[in-house]
Amino acid sequence: MQRLATPPPTAAGSQAERLAEALATLNEAQRAAVLHGVDAALDPGQQDPRPLLVIAGAGSDKTSTLAHRVAHLIAGGADPQRLLLLTFSRRAAQEMERRAGQVLQRVLGLASQTPPALPWAGTFHGIGARLLRAYAAQIGLSENFTIHDRGDAEDLMGLVRHDLGLSSSTRRFPQKGTCLSIYSRTVNTCAPLAEVLKEAFPWCAEWEAELKRLFGAYVEAKQQQQVLDYDDLLLYWSASASTTCWSTNTRTPTCCRPRSCGRSSPMAAA
Repeated sequence: MQRLATPPPTAAGSQAERLAEALATLNEAQRAAVLHGVDAALDPGQQDPRPLLVIAGAGSDKTSTLAHRVAHLIAGGADPQRLLLLTFSRRAAQEMERRAGQVLQRVLGLASQTPPALPWAGTFHGIGARLLRAYAAQIGLSENFTIHDRGDAEDLMGLVRHDLGLSSSTRRFPQKGTCLSIYSRTVNTCAPLAEVLKEAFPWCAEWEAELKRLFGAYVEAKQQQQVLDYDDLLLYWSASASTTCWSTNTRTPTCCRPRSCGRSSPMAAA
């Protein structure tokens, strides 16, 4: 996609004119993404209701396209409280929210210098944590659960590894970082541990039985301490969203992985 300059904010003209002016800064492919399913020039029966996947490389103004779609939706009556914008890093999330707010401010002709807030814009992990904390009691978590980053999770894995005597084995057992990588890959691929070891960590395959024991103890340690790692955030969110626990259902979410994987909940052992 070609990068085009964005004109300075202006409140002149009607909202429709300001929106048209904003969309005029986009190229054809960018406008198609912004208008997908909500093109006012088409009759309702002509709109494409399917989700849209946009594949674009670096420097193609993906963030600008997303910002203009947000502005177009809100200008058309969408509730900004019901728009979910997700990305991976905090920096990208802040930039996404800033750019969307600027375009929205210009299209709506707002006099305030502060861009309108989009409360559900953030990272996957950040938004997931907010939702889980809000509904903690309904999904079997303490409201005071804590979140371990990669370093904290490695340290806990290391402590459990030591408590099980695996750090002092005659043969060198995988280090805590490697153990966490194996655990995370097993969780995220929904694959049996043996398969993960064979495909990604073949040098650790001889430790399959010990790793299973380690992962089970790691999960128990997390549960005892009311701790979630980054994998748990996404697993609990995914499993919870697939049930009705956001309303009145108080069931602890069950795992989205096959039963053969041996996990009965998002925090169960791999």
